[in-house]
Amino acid sequence: MSSGNNESVSGRLGTFAGVFTPSVLTILGIILFLRLGYVVGAAGLGKSLMIIAVANLISVLTSFSLAAIATNMKVGGGGDYYLISRTLGIEFGGAIGIVLFLAQSVSIAFYCIGFGEALTAILGLDGHVTVQLIAGAGLLFLFLLAWIGADLATKFQYVVMAFLTLALLSFYIGGIRQWDTGLFMENWVAREGSPSFWILFALFFPAVTGFTQGVSMSGDLEDPGKSLPKGTFAAVFLSILVYFSVAVLFAGSTTLKTLAGDYGAMKQISLYGWLINAGVIAATLSSAMASFLGAPRILKSLASDKIFPFLVPFAKGHGPSGNPRRGVLLSFGIAVAIVFIGQLDLIAGVVSMFFLISYGLLNYATYFEASAESPSFRPRFRWYNKKTSLVGALICLGVMLAIDFKTGIAAVAILFAVFQYLKQVSAPARWADSRRSYHLKLVRDNLIRAQKDHEHPRDWRPYVLVLSNDEEHMKQLLDFSSMIEGKSGITTAVRIVQARGYRAVKLKAEAEKDLARILSEKESSAFSLVLSSEYTANALSVLCQSFGLGPVKANTVLLSWNEQYGKSDDPVGFHNYRDMVRPAVQSGCNIILWDHKEMPQIAEGHDKNRTIDVWWKDDDTSRLMLLLAYLITRDDHWKDAKIRLLAYYLDRDNAQIMQMLFDTLSEFRIQAEPKIILGINEEVFFKTSGQTDLVFIPVSLKKDDGLMFGDLPVDQLLPGLKTVAMVMAAQKFDLDSSPDEGRAGELALLLDELKHAEKRVESAKKIALQAAKSATDFIKDADEIAFNDPNLLNHIKEKLALQEKSEEANKKLLKEQAKLNAIFQRAKDEGLFVDNKVP
Repeated sequence: MSSGNNESVSGRLGTFAGVFTPSVLTILGIILFLRLGYVVGAAGLGKSLMIIAVANLISVLTSFSLAAIATNMKVGGGGDYYLISRTLGIEFGGAIGIVLFLAQSVSIAFYCIGFGEALTAILGLDGHVTVQLIAGAGLLFLFLLAWIGADLATKFQYVVMAFLTLALLSFYIGGIRQWDTGLFMENWVAREGSPSFWILFALFFPAVTGFTQGVSMSGDLEDPGKSLPKGTFAAVFLSILVYFSVAVLFAGSTTLKTLAGDYGAMKQISLYGWLINAGVIAATLSSAMASFLGAPRILKSLASDKIFPFLVPFAKGHGPSGNPRRGVLLSFGIAVAIVFIGQLDLIAGVVSMFFLISYGLLNYATYFEASAESPSFRPRFRWYNKKTSLVGALICLGVMLAIDFKTGIAAVAILFAVFQYLKQVSAPARWADSRRSYHLKLVRDNLIRAQKDHEHPRDWRPYVLVLSNDEEHMKQLLDFSSMIEGKSGITTAVRIVQARGYRAVKLKAEAEKDLARILSEKESSAFSLVLSSEYTANALSVLCQSFGLGPVKANTVLLSWNEQYGKSDDPVGFHNYRDMVRPAVQSGCNIILWDHKEMPQIAEGHDKNRTIDVWWKDDDTSRLMLLLAYLITRDDHWKDAKIRLLAYYLDRDNAQIMQMLFDTLSEFRIQAEPKIILGINEEVFFKTSGQTDLVFIPVSLKKDDGLMFGDLPVDQLLPGLKTVAMVMAAQKFDLDSSPDEGRAGELALLLDELKHAEKRVESAKKIALQAAKSATDFIKDADEIAFNDPNLLNHIKEKLALQEKSEEANKKLLKEQAKLNAIFQRAKDEGLFVDNKVP
């Protein structure tokens, strides 16, 4: 395990000293004193406030993610690296760990160069070399502090905090005294020819990157879960107020020309200029110190996880606190190399890209953790929404590409390359991450979606139960099962332990360990299952009926013909293979008995001359065998194998029948060579398939329990063949079914029938109502006719006819309504979604 865990136990720092102080001192650093005035002068106050807002939006969103993930687990040493690696896994963790370490190490040089520039200006010295020498001296001083340990460095931060506070107070007082509202309005818009928004953003963004400095000290904190959110939010919100207020005071007290041309403008505005000088020196040294403490601890945590073998020596700590001195030395070397470059603005862009990557991944890691919806995701930080983290990750990516598209793509490519490298070479992870929870959520969601869709023959794929209690047979069966999966099915290796009581528990535990070892040695993707039962046949029957989840159910049982089942004294074996075949078929599972005496031929490399024979009788078993033969050709070693369709049920061989076989294969969309075999007997069988690499034959159990291929006993055929798969289908197979067929098509027809019945009822209602109205109107008129009317008899006859017509219309309506009710009930029984009320 990572030494980060040990560090968290021995941590002594609280929220203020361990999180707030290093974070706020890094945020309120060199950019505040030496570059914020330039940003306001070059961009104008309006655009400057937008730059500050976007930069701090990233820090705020990332702080929310940080608070959620840090309060959801015990945080070890390594800060961002620890949180990301324990969420996204070893590959992302290793990639971001390297990036974070480099970013922090480069930041040391960045702040030391700022210190050199500030001190050079204060002393009135000139020259690039002078800046580098002063930066190097400051770097050496900080190296000594970091070498001694975090305790001394923390005490040094309090001195820095005092100077920083006094410097800001001096600036606020001077800015308020020089406030000019007219100048403030004039400075809202930038002058012509100012740099672009994103160039200035890249220059400013390192100002807000310090909020994760406290996270890097996670291994030295007494309670990381509480200290990290509180200290980080306090530092972020204080820095937001400072940056916005300082920008406003810049615009209200000095012209844009002065701000853009003089990096020391803050000193001119301040009440006491020397306090700004002291603040600059203090801020640059404290920011560099925070990075000097963070970078080695990230490296130590990364090395302790043994992701990169060449970094393992850096896992060693020194003293009771485990001070990572080897990491301190490496960070010092990187910082010295960067100091020789000496370009502050150039380094600022590089640092921005590094930190944007880490913040983007931290946001995504939190979103990923929350999206897994694992019951273990219970952050104590309640003001969190996973959409916030996703927005934060997308903003980081967008800002990276907007600052410098090519550099952004290159940075992402480097990260992806390290990720792929670790995916190929990394050892098993030493911790549990969130990927398994996320995959289980996808399994749940997809199973629910699949359950809502109606089953169709086009969806069939092999879900295979491989049964064997012998190690060698199990390994060979797993090889064959991986072939018939066709890269689409699922295999489960099963052992059934025949025992009861405590002995069953013991044997089951031993079998589970043994089966897990076999799957590991085979590097198989199969799942494992061990059952214990007093009666093996009953256990198999229950297994075949119940195995699976939702729409994923066992449909095929694979057995080894060569395995010895005849030992009646074997407590963990079947007494006869028939004990396995009958319950499996009766439970609706297809059976494959595999005679694998020629297994070496199947395991060896790619061979273009391989042949698969399918003995065809045009029944469900034949169609299953043909489908399995096709799935085998999806295997890389068998992709060029030739399939022969051997039709042995026909009584003649002519062009018309051969064309029928070709048409059948065309409808099935399977390439195979049809051949008609007449007068099947042992001699013909051996002559046809004796040298074939793999033979599929349909079999059946007769009353005397003999396994038969047609009229030929299987026992007499197998010795003359290389490798045989004996198949017995227990399901209906339709290899040429169209999307409109199957249950979906049946339900569609039922729905159409229901709608037609509704229309007939509506039509019958209208006719009945019209007939009743006609009869009523006529009767009303007929009652007003005098009895001495000569047409009275005709009126009476017409009245009776209309009444009879109305009665017939009502009978027809009742009949159509009864039909509709019957169809409606059928639709409900079939699970078709309809209204609860009968139309």
